[in-house]
Amino acid sequence: MSVSDVTSRISQIQAQLALLGPSRAAGSSATAFATALGGAMKTSAASDAAPVDSSITGRDRVVQEARKYLGVPYVWGGTDPAKGLDCSGLVQLVYHNLGIDLPRVSGDQAKAGTAVPSLDEALPGDLLAFGSPVHHIAIYIGDGKMIEAPRPGLEVRVSDVYETPSAIRRVLPDPVAATTAAAPIGSTERSTSAGDVPYADLFDKAASTYGVDARLLAAVARQESGYDADAVSPAGAQGLMQLMPGTAKSLGVTDSFDPAQAVDGAARLLSDLLDRFGSTPLALAAYNAGPGAVLRYDGVPPYPETQNYVRSIMSMLGEN
Repeated sequence: MSVSDVTSRISQIQAQLALLGPSRAAGSSATAFATALGGAMKTSAASDAAPVDSSITGRDRVVQEARKYLGVPYVWGGTDPAKGLDCSGLVQLVYHNLGIDLPRVSGDQAKAGTAVPSLDEALPGDLLAFGSPVHHIAIYIGDGKMIEAPRPGLEVRVSDVYETPSAIRRVLPDPVAATTAAAPIGSTERSTSAGDVPYADLFDKAASTYGVDARLLAAVARQESGYDADAVSPAGAQGLMQLMPGTAKSLGVTDSFDPAQAVDGAARLLSDLLDRFGSTPLALAAYNAGPGAVLRYDGVPPYPETQNYVRSIMSMLGEN
């Protein structure tokens, strides 16, 4: 129940109490008010807990949730809609209300999920990041528009996508991937073939060379870059497998934008991580956050980005 809903309900209850007259209202107003207000809140809670119409897609829910905060004033560092929200506070709140945890600041949010190559391919609910380094983030709602908490003096609003985003990230599952959830990458069997996916021949070759499941390599590429061999992250990770320059150099990769080199280097890295940690989730966590973080926390680090990363790839493999 929103603040305006509560205020409206209080006014209705007060009007009802006024009809009781002075002699009756004096003795019973507090009790009646508490009883009526409690009933109103219980009704609201029951409504909030009711199942959501299954005909509404996850992307529609993101947009609907974001629209609830239109008119909330911008407050730098704000995470409480009763006081104000900043751009990343709005994004984090919307997704949190839908059961998805995102990092707090825009720069980290711009690395969540999977990369979307261009605005032409963006879908409602995707995150649009701006600047390098990222200094602003918004939620795309379609038709070249977004919901954003823009800057001090303004309110959460719908606006045009006024410049080319520096990053577009898809936090929700890709619709195509969702329709094939019953058939993980490669096949429904425990195949070592990447199957009918981009760069499948490179994944298969690396799998036979380093003993890493080709489906795992394909899933990492989809998660990291959306199979975009020219992708560059706000943090500087490059290419199909999003290798950082220092990591690429240590693996002998001279050109991270060359898919063959990128896949070969990533396969070698994942092979080492699988041997070191003994499990696919821990190897993926180390690929995303670094081996030191896995060792420090003795498991998948408690970073929302890393946890979502591992969960997403394991889901692609049918092992969630």
